[in-house]
Amino acid sequence: MGHLFNRNILLGVSGGIAAYKSAELVRQLQEMGANVRVVMTRGAQEFITPLTLQALSGNPVHTELLDTEAEQGMGHIELARWADLLLVAPATADLIARLAAGRADDLLTTAALATPAPLLMAPAMNQQMWKDAATQENIAQLQSRGIQMVGPASGEQACGDVGPGRMEQPEVIARAAADMFETGALQGKRVVITAGPTREALDPVRYISNHSSGKMGYALAEAAAAAGAQTTVISGPVNLPAPERVSVVPVTSARDMLEACEQALPECDIFIACAAVADYRPADVQTQKIKKGPDEVHLALVKNPDIVAAVAASDHPVFTVGFAAETQQVIEYARGKLERKGLDMIVANDVSDQGIGFNSEENEVTVLWADGEIALPRAGKSTVAAGIIAQIALRLSP
Repeated sequence: MGHLFNRNILLGVSGGIAAYKSAELVRQLQEMGANVRVVMTRGAQEFITPLTLQALSGNPVHTELLDTEAEQGMGHIELARWADLLLVAPATADLIARLAAGRADDLLTTAALATPAPLLMAPAMNQQMWKDAATQENIAQLQSRGIQMVGPASGEQACGDVGPGRMEQPEVIARAAADMFETGALQGKRVVITAGPTREALDPVRYISNHSSGKMGYALAEAAAAAGAQTTVISGPVNLPAPERVSVVPVTSARDMLEACEQALPECDIFIACAAVADYRPADVQTQKIKKGPDEVHLALVKNPDIVAAVAASDHPVFTVGFAAETQQVIEYARGKLERKGLDMIVANDVSDQGIGFNSEENEVTVLWADGEIALPRAGKSTVAAGIIAQIALRLSP
């Protein structure tokens, strides 16, 4: 899947009962990093108010073709130039017919003709209207011009009918919008990412570990693959499915992870150390289960290898990215780690905030390099991952 990080999405809402889903669609697009502006037809305003979509998008909603407040009164041209994608959801039978005919009789259809951006439409109508030959001819004509469709879905409709014609769910539409943007920013690059925790055995049944879920590392792998990179994840024990187009190498301990990284290094251009590697391991691993004994047990620990430092110091030239999960003085500690370990970039996040710490669905980070830094605001981990990959691509660009 591509990503919507910092993409400009012009959302067109036409007059169907499914217009209420547009509110959730705005939220989904923003969580994926998109900038959203909304254009509504007059019919759409009968189903959902412009104020609702303005409050959610954080931008004024556009409804009139002749907008005297827009630059030189040419609001449709301004919006058309701004958009990276025109997404119409819901797209009614009437709107589809008008676009097929090349009409420009309201702001939405005029912007559709004026924009160089690709168009993605989510049809929504009664099942018989969808099946009608005129609608199918209009759909075929639009698709022949390169306009893409997502849906419709089948099921029970507001009118009581059952069949095809329901607008797809907002999350499905948002993913389809993201798929319009295969960035290619890392095309031809080979990326190795470590993810998840490590487990350091005490005995056959117990181990030392941490709360890392691996979600951030796997989101980075998905974003790197979407950017065109050949991607490998060296993963500690997690309960996550392998991302599409990504090779996963399972490991358990820090020493296992280091060995896998060393094997992957000769075929690596970019190394991202996202795993939460245990700093220490037990000095002695018992061959039998340790039995309950005295009230106090003293455990001797020895230091684990520093994987990211070892990669950065290797003879193989690789762009090395570390992570600094801190609970205080986050930026100061991260920059010290960047310099001390000889990294090209480091990603700092505050794991004391439960909303963006281990096992959370969101993250908020600052990406640092030798002579700069950029803050990526709180968002879903897939959105933040896309932002990190975009920053890596920028640092690597000539």
